[in-house]
Amino acid sequence: MIGYVTLGTNDMARACAFYDELMALLGHGRILEDESFVAWGGSMMEPGLSVTRPFDGKPATVGNGVMVALRMESKEAVDAFYAKAIELGGSDEGEPGQRGEGFYAGYFRDPDGNKLNAFVAG
Repeated sequence: MIGYVTLGTNDMARACAFYDELMALLGHGRILEDESFVAWGGSMMEPGLSVTRPFDGKPATVGNGVMVALRMESKEAVDAFYAKAIELGGSDEGEPGQRGEGFYAGYFRDPDGNKLNAFVAG
């Protein structure tokens, strides 16, 4: 159902450096890019994540209540992904842990303040 999710940035170079390394943990690289838009994923036929400068030229801002959830294969993958995000300059929004029966997640913000989580269900 989801084609891709786009997050706004005010610093393309910083955002791309952050997501290049983070998405590499999932085995994903850049699948589309120009000077104001970069997308990562397995292919254009799979869901992806992208960053962009806002089209209207105004500063990118964080959506209150907006979050992108990235599915992992294991609790260890959640832990590693969360740790890498923090190492790359992300900020903690909730360390990895059990969040109810069958749901393990770690929450963080990217350097632009966009909220994400890494999770495994089951």
